[in-house]
Amino acid sequence: MIVVGVAGGIGSGKTAVTDVMGARGAIVIDADVIARDIVAPGSPCLEEIRSAFGDHVLHEDGSLNREALATIVFTDESARLQLNEITHPRINDEMKRQIALTHARDGVCLIAIPLLVSEHRERLGLDAIIVVDCPTEIALERLVTDRQFDRDHARSRIASQISREERNALGDYVVVNDGTRDQLERKIDDLWSVLLARTEAKARG
Repeated sequence: MIVVGVAGGIGSGKTAVTDVMGARGAIVIDADVIARDIVAPGSPCLEEIRSAFGDHVLHEDGSLNREALATIVFTDESARLQLNEITHPRINDEMKRQIALTHARDGVCLIAIPLLVSEHRERLGLDAIIVVDCPTEIALERLVTDRQFDRDHARSRIASQISREERNALGDYVVVNDGTRDQLERKIDDLWSVLLARTEAKARG
């Protein structure tokens, strides 16, 4: 098994890449799914978030009000860092646990990490990193059209992340997703062949 991190800015199409590779046989571990699971109603993580940011970040049923929390953390850098300190250690621990479950298997394990940083390579034992990239204006239009973001909110979400140049520098492979789905799938097929070759080379030692 090789373990490959997948990063990409919001609107880049990272999910499309992991979906296609998942259909080709990759095991996919998604940090966004883990992030949602750790803030389930009644969880210690959610209670810590409520304590840090106030009762108004919860719905009446006790679940996380993501919109209210996003309004805070995407306009206040110190609040964003505080949230990261609460959630990131828990997310990392769960990713490590899930990765450990794949080690006895063959193939490719993808770890989708939107906020991937260079430290993840050693922390999670990544064999390689894929960065999904696209021009900022294309990402903006996807957020507005496909996800019904307000345009100003979409711009602020994009601006809150590291630059494309910084993100691309993290990658062993950069997939530019600036065209059609068919074009993206052809690029993924080429990369999938490369990854399978790496699994075979690792198996041979």
